[in-house]
Amino acid sequence: MIERPSPNHAARQSAVDVLVLHYTELPLDESLKVLCDDRRPNRVSAHYVLAEDGTAYRLVAEDRIAWHAGRSHWRGRDALNGASIGIEIVNLHGDRHDYPEAQIAALIALCRDITRRHPAIVPRNVVGHSDIAPRRKVDPGLRFPWATLAASGVGLWPRAGAQPIDGDMQAALQRFGYPPAVEVTTDDVVASFQRRFRPSRSDGIADPETRALLADLLDQVKHQA
Repeated sequence: MIERPSPNHAARQSAVDVLVLHYTELPLDESLKVLCDDRRPNRVSAHYVLAEDGTAYRLVAEDRIAWHAGRSHWRGRDALNGASIGIEIVNLHGDRHDYPEAQIAALIALCRDITRRHPAIVPRNVVGHSDIAPRRKVDPGLRFPWATLAASGVGLWPRAGAQPIDGDMQAALQRFGYPPAVEVTTDDVVASFQRRFRPSRSDGIADPETRALLADLLDQVKHQA
């Protein structure tokens, strides 16, 4: 772990129960520069930056707020910076570029450490920026290996074979954690869900396969906090 303190942070007023994964969209040096710059009109930061070779940089202590989530919503709450830890993963665009194995191995280890320190981060609270800000954000991207993380105990992945969920898709998505269709449409939220759990086709159409994936995830979390 390399210490690279950012001046962009604030005091925490609530416990940590969400872990948000991002891609940087910039190379490592430029990412560190932006996240440590206190002269920008809209200052940003993250708790950690993870280089392509797996080297981890700590910018903000976990007991402080980093400014990484922006306008966001998950499980009935807005403005998630106050209750979250943010990891920026160096990748120029996760829809077009794969994540190196060394980087993902290091990410899994870091996420496991974080969730051990913060047991309120239950599996469904390990999210991508696209989950908490549909339409506005697409990171960590279609090529991010969510299934690999879930197999290693980080986050969730749907199992095959569930019956498609009936009824109001927007309501079902909100039960899992996704935002209401206020500033976005239900199609936007469905597309965000698909980016995460069916990256082969994220068209915003709540087809039977999408409904079945959501049904299984709701089954997995029904006894979680």
